[in-house]
Amino acid sequence: MFYPVVITEKFGSADVELLVPDLPGCHLNASSIDEGLHQMKEVIANHLTILAEYGEAIPQAHEIKYWREKSSVGIWALVEIDITPYLGRSHKINVTLPELLIKQIDDRVSKSDNYKTRSGFIASACMAELNKKS
Repeated sequence: MFYPVVITEKFGSADVELLVPDLPGCHLNASSIDEGLHQMKEVIANHLTILAEYGEAIPQAHEIKYWREKSSVGIWALVEIDITPYLGRSHKINVTLPELLIKQIDDRVSKSDNYKTRSGFIASACMAELNKKS
């Protein structure tokens, strides 16, 4: 999953603040954008670990466009995080799908850097659907 990060310069300082709007409370201060982006993956991982420990749902990442419509301030970047370790133990289940759908899923997985397995693709699709507002 790619989490958008907004980067803002601190007034009167060379420091920057990096904030993940999809993860309230997930932010850091750094002396440069490069340093902040290098640290942000670990900060997000720590934040997701805490959510998982408390049994909280892992928030779905919105597109940058969604957040830019709410605030045009700052520079935007994406940080890729594998959220699988924060979803709990894996369980094998039996799912029946039409052959053509399986072929389409496998084609997408083989051509995408975002998905490594059919199961990962299906899990991502399920999470996206579950995170939609009813």
